[in-house]
Amino acid sequence: MKLYTRTGDKGQTSVKGGRVRKDDSRVEAYGTVDELNSFVGQAAAVAAAAGLQELVEELLEIQQELFDCGSDLAFADPNGRELKMAPASAVRLEGWIDAHSDAAPAIRKFILPGGSEVSALLHVCRTVCRRAERRIVTLAEELQVHEPVQTYMNRLSDYFFAAARSANAKLGVPDTEYVRSADVFRNKSDDRKERQEGNDGTS
Repeated sequence: MKLYTRTGDKGQTSVKGGRVRKDDSRVEAYGTVDELNSFVGQAAAVAAAAGLQELVEELLEIQQELFDCGSDLAFADPNGRELKMAPASAVRLEGWIDAHSDAAPAIRKFILPGGSEVSALLHVCRTVCRRAERRIVTLAEELQVHEPVQTYMNRLSDYFFAAARSANAKLGVPDTEYVRSADVFRNKSDDRKERQEGNDGTS
């Protein structure tokens, strides 16, 4: 089997159910998801070298689901098709997000991408994920998009942020705070404490 087909030499490519230009919104969407999947693979390789095996297992599962997302996005007409993504995938991500958030120190200021190598790569994944989501939103304005795909991609960028901070914490590397940031992340216990102090007339 040859890798080249020569069928795309004039700027068109095949989707499931037809042919479109290579800069078609649907191709832009699933192509950016594919780009993200490559960065996730790189992050998984670096996480494995760092001994973060639980993170590696999560990233490998995410790679499978990103391929599913790309498959669902590749239909010229998704109506009546057997699509792969289901709401349960986003729900599982929420559990992982909570676990990674619990493993990292409390956050008050904006965080700059960086710290350990694996954390930096996860932030790359986060930003590419956001771009993929933007491409999917653009596509959804023009054509039908399988809703669980859009939900999953929105949740996935949050996962990468939480996982990046958790990786730094587990490797003993501090996050890099944006030094010009005010305290923008406040938890409810802080707010309750300040209200109580105000009511008591204390400071």
